[in-house]
Amino acid sequence: MKTRILGQGFEVSALGLGCMGMSAAYGPAADKGEMIAMLRTAVERGVTHFDTAEAYGPFANEELVGEALAPVRDQVVIATKFGFDIDPVTGARGPGTNSRPAHIKAVVDASLKRLRTERIDLLYQHRVDPAVPIEEVAGAVKALIAEGKVGHFGLSEAGVQTIRRAHAVQPLTAVQSEYSLFWREPEKELLPLLDELGIGFVPFSPLGAGFLTGKIDEHTQFDASDFRNVVPRFSPEARRANMALVDVVRAMATEKGATPAQVALAWLLAQKPWITPIPGTTKLHRLDENLGAVDLVLDEADMARIDEEVANIQISGERLPEAALKMTGR
Repeated sequence: MKTRILGQGFEVSALGLGCMGMSAAYGPAADKGEMIAMLRTAVERGVTHFDTAEAYGPFANEELVGEALAPVRDQVVIATKFGFDIDPVTGARGPGTNSRPAHIKAVVDASLKRLRTERIDLLYQHRVDPAVPIEEVAGAVKALIAEGKVGHFGLSEAGVQTIRRAHAVQPLTAVQSEYSLFWREPEKELLPLLDELGIGFVPFSPLGAGFLTGKIDEHTQFDASDFRNVVPRFSPEARRANMALVDVVRAMATEKGATPAQVALAWLLAQKPWITPIPGTTKLHRLDENLGAVDLVLDEADMARIDEEVANIQISGERLPEAALKMTGR
């Protein structure tokens, strides 16, 4: 497995593993034993970067990741997140965010226990809290780094000015946000800023929540609890319109003797050397397929052709429901 360097010299595998879908969001939680086995197999395959959050479950995903990686803890880095208003006993989630310094400290202590570790390698603020100045958030994480409970600081779905202000207090190692051929907004302001400041980028949903794999079309039926049921971009009408994008990826995959998923991931890896996507899966054969993208080379001509072919494709539908969109880019 090839490695890459995020900000502050933080080294991770070129592809990480997003663990959310093992416990939440895409339907019922997967079998725990099977997921533990897959997480450990990912380590054997060279994956060192595992991404979770207290909100996934809530709590269940951290517990899963902690149990699975405990035997190989010194071989991996674990990223988790704080920032939502979640009852620490019941797991009931409130309507908003909570990044008060005292809350951050309490969440970190609880996450450390669930993750069966003494240090969180990379700690993200999950969503910016408009009620708490980002300088206070960064200061709280800086104190946790000084205590040895946290290794590195990151932000998720933050706006460029928030990133600048946080970085001035505690240098950021990574920013996480959605980025793929299905959602290229980060190219406008975010990627140039990260390049300027020397911060790594960790794209989530690098396969467009599965759409870029070519396995989803307008007739696909999602489980009743799958979040894509309420995402405008995944309405049957939007899926039908957006298949033009999948056709571009599929054609390149055919030429390269690869799969659409591998092309979509290789496209991301080719953007910048400090980009490390975290595709998620619950299937071992999909894990292996995704990891194959690391060795798939898209040259300048390939990248230019993809850009040219997708330039006139208008993606239909917002990437998140309206309420969720209001929590991004702040």
